[in-house]
Amino acid sequence: MQKVTLVGAGGKMGLRLTHNLKNSGYEMYYLEVSQQGIEKLKQKGVSVSGADKCIPESDMVILAVPDVALEKVSAEIIPKMKTGSLAITLDPAAALAGKLKARQDIGFFITHPCHPSIFNWEAEEEKMKDHFGGLAAKQSIVCALMSGPETDYERGEMLARTFYGPIYRSHRISVGQMGLLEPALVETLASTCVYVIRQGLEEVINKGVPADAARDFLLGHLRIQMAVLFNELPGAVFSDAANKALQRGLNEFIRPDWKKVFDEDNLKDQIISIT
Repeated sequence: MQKVTLVGAGGKMGLRLTHNLKNSGYEMYYLEVSQQGIEKLKQKGVSVSGADKCIPESDMVILAVPDVALEKVSAEIIPKMKTGSLAITLDPAAALAGKLKARQDIGFFITHPCHPSIFNWEAEEEKMKDHFGGLAAKQSIVCALMSGPETDYERGEMLARTFYGPIYRSHRISVGQMGLLEPALVETLASTCVYVIRQGLEEVINKGVPADAARDFLLGHLRIQMAVLFNELPGAVFSDAANKALQRGLNEFIRPDWKKVFDEDNLKDQIISIT
């Protein structure tokens, strides 16, 4: 039985992973320093361990801590790990920023959830309401082996499938490709666009459109627009009028150089800012 330590088990992400790991086939240890996190773990029937005891015994250590804390936490935890063990992070930012404590005799594996797709229709209401994933709705994940033998990828992915489950698909990519996906694609670009759309909803409500009517109108149109643009309706296209409005929007409020968010130097700046 593989021994696994979850660092930051009482945090937002740690608690989600704990949900799936506490009844898994792994021998689990949980680390948490905040009293609030410790209390939340108690509510799940989980006891906290000591780092000096469990880290040297663990085959895999999951660092479920915020990006800004990974440099400090990894400097404390990674030197305690045994040779041949595997360090797992849930985001590529710290690794790409060079803030992850380095060691040549252990492996490094990075994995991140895709979250349930907006086209992930589930028959049961509980699954449909699991927007984040890791509880009931199936989701895909991305995985990257930063260093270590191929066997490290295999055991890292197996563990990721467990704590992110239920899983639809698992994609193997590089650490650099993961950085292009997050933060560049889904945070710097997509979150900004969606935020502006949400602000647009507030604007039309402020101009007198009934809130429920505006919300229903927007969300319904977003569904069909996404279905067309992401080829969920093969052969479907926007109307001529919609295309004219689209081109006007691109010219009026989208900067021509917006793709620079994927340039290497820009991406480095994004990563530094969040770590």
